[in-house]
Amino acid sequence: MAETLDQLFVRLKEQLVSLLPATRQPLGSALISVAAIILVFAGLFAITTVLERKGLGRIQNRYGPNRVGPYGILQPLADMLKTIVKEDIVPHTADKVVHFLAPLVLVAPVFLALAVVPVGRNMVAMDIDAGVLFFFAVGAATELSVFMAGWSSRNKYSLLGAMRAIAQMISYEVPLILSAVSVIMMVGSLSTVRIVEAQAGYSAWLPDWHVFTPWGLAGFILFMISATAESNRSPFDLPEGESEIIAGYYLEYSGFKFALFFLGEYIGMFAVSGLAITLFLGGWHAPLPFLAWIPSYVWFFGKLLALIAGFIWVRGTLPRLRMDQLMNFAWKFMLPIALINVATAGVWHFMDPGFARWMVCSLLVVGPYVALGRALFAGRKLSWRMYSYAD
Repeated sequence: MAETLDQLFVRLKEQLVSLLPATRQPLGSALISVAAIILVFAGLFAITTVLERKGLGRIQNRYGPNRVGPYGILQPLADMLKTIVKEDIVPHTADKVVHFLAPLVLVAPVFLALAVVPVGRNMVAMDIDAGVLFFFAVGAATELSVFMAGWSSRNKYSLLGAMRAIAQMISYEVPLILSAVSVIMMVGSLSTVRIVEAQAGYSAWLPDWHVFTPWGLAGFILFMISATAESNRSPFDLPEGESEIIAGYYLEYSGFKFALFFLGEYIGMFAVSGLAITLFLGGWHAPLPFLAWIPSYVWFFGKLLALIAGFIWVRGTLPRLRMDQLMNFAWKFMLPIALINVATAGVWHFMDPGFARWMVCSLLVVGPYVALGRALFAGRKLSWRMYSYAD
């Protein structure tokens, strides 16, 4: 019964593909996979917008959406209708072709990146040997779309927002990739499926996930911080800082084009979270052996929802950084720690298992963290703030 539930969607796809002529089956299989990815993650996008607005409302002691449908659960439908019927305004001096293509260039790569993320046992659209490389390669196209949006609008604020976004995304893409390198080194493969398989075992009651090692925990934290910046999420949402540059690179977008940018950012967040689950959190594997009867895709999406909740929590609690703080943090702290973590993974690989390996690798991670933190804060003359309130 458990096996049947776990492979339900796999067998359903096989049955649908078998109805096609033999010559059309590869194409049919690809189209079914593409349709499933778009429908599932577009639906998750709609659910996340409600959960985020509800969650932020609770954090800020106010109501979230509560008018459209029971408890506001139909708010995404109202938002979709509004963006579809809203007027599409294009600046008179804009490059209309590039202005039109920019949101499409943003959305297409993030959906392509999801094709190599295993969402369950035997549930991956493309099982290729260079899956992680493919993920980062197609994800790099988002910088191009941001530049296209800022430049084609013929607006100085849009261009400034695009330049800030590109600088941020390139800066944090370096530690993002380096944090994944340690996993690739340990597994010896760029295949996302092989990486998940490498985390299948259990040591006593603890799963063999990479996050439960010193280098894996450090890599996971670095990866998630970089992913937050790559997704333009708070506290790294400077490209669209409304109080500074009036919504950034998509200032001159409205209606459905703006909705595509909005969709692209959220799907990108899902994709990078899915890769984090694949690299560090065991993919679709259960956290405990006696829970393996639960379908694998339930575990994957459960972990994905937990990471999304973390993104929402961070957005509701942390203030936005300044641009100089953001860039200094990337190049002076994140990059050195990521490089040290790669070396730590090498030390972990060549040392014999035991307490000594844990101690040495933990010191290799914690020591530079403390030293760099003290060095970066030295001379800043930080002090406690005292607030006085009116009587």
